[in-house]
Amino acid sequence: MREEYQASTYPLHVALIMDGNGRWASQKRRPRFHGHQAGAETLRRIVTVCPSLDIRYLTVFAFSTENWRREPEEVSGLMSLMHLYSNSMIKELKENSVEVVFIGDLTSLDRSLREKLDTLEQETAGGKILTLTVAINYGGRAELTQAVKDIAVGIREGKFSIDEINESLLQRHLMTADLPDPDLIIRTAGDVRISNFLLWQSAYTEFEFVDTLWPDFTPQDFKSILARYPARSRRFGANSRV
Repeated sequence: MREEYQASTYPLHVALIMDGNGRWASQKRRPRFHGHQAGAETLRRIVTVCPSLDIRYLTVFAFSTENWRREPEEVSGLMSLMHLYSNSMIKELKENSVEVVFIGDLTSLDRSLREKLDTLEQETAGGKILTLTVAINYGGRAELTQAVKDIAVGIREGKFSIDEINESLLQRHLMTADLPDPDLIIRTAGDVRISNFLLWQSAYTEFEFVDTLWPDFTPQDFKSILARYPARSRRFGANSRV
């Protein structure tokens, strides 16, 4: 039960742009890897609190298609963290009935990591309390480009005609086809942009930008943002509520 708030006023699907790990590490005069490690623990705490808030879907931006441009040492550290957590989290996620799904172009990851991510998906499949979608090597433009390619192949193979192309068809070819659009996207660390994340899906999403660096973001910060959510007027293009 969502504490003192009515379930109908809370978001069903929350997405997170977890920004600020590097700055957090710099402030503490530590390597950037230390910031990413602290950020991973923050995510674990947020995942743990989601069921008590009746959040059914949590989607997180773990690694973008543009992040490959970072220093090789940092990229290697991020991949090592993914290896580590894909092993250590299985038991905890299964016990809490959390289903993990990965989206993005995973073909660019090394084989051993792909196998571990695949195992994590298989081991947690069927979790009914929370669906945790992790975007790795993901970009909204790349996702839309691939969806268009898939539709073009379908037309060439005679599965459907050009006249059948509409928003519903495109949505069914997105990586998030099985998810509802996010109700709320939260970005930490002060930047006010979405950085190529869920471009199609966020057409009518509410946004919250906070200055707190991701490793310092607490479950209480999360709850405070959700407590403000009922005051938002979501009209989806319609007139204001009377």
